[in-house]
Amino acid sequence: MENQGIEKRIMSIVAEDGSMEQVEVILAFEFKDTKKEYVIYTKNERDENDNVTVYVSNVDRSSGEPKLLGVDDEEEWNRVKDVLRELSKSE
Repeated sequence: MENQGIEKRIMSIVAEDGSMEQVEVILAFEFKDTKKEYVIYTKNERDENDNVTVYVSNVDRSSGEPKLLGVDDEEEWNRVKDVLRELSKSE
């Protein structure tokens, strides 16, 4: 069964080398208690087990222009992993 009627959400990001990349947004969400915003996205790459590789970034809007930052706090990362687990159950 195909995902008919589901529109892909594409965003442009600046890669580490300064080039622009198009990525597909899987999920954007915010933790209400911390007001931290996250985005889960993919470049539609596959690993050796044919699983799609996904990326998670914290969205920093403090400078006006959104920036994607890594998740380096362990407690924060565990909460994000819980969201990823829930997402994988619904697929």
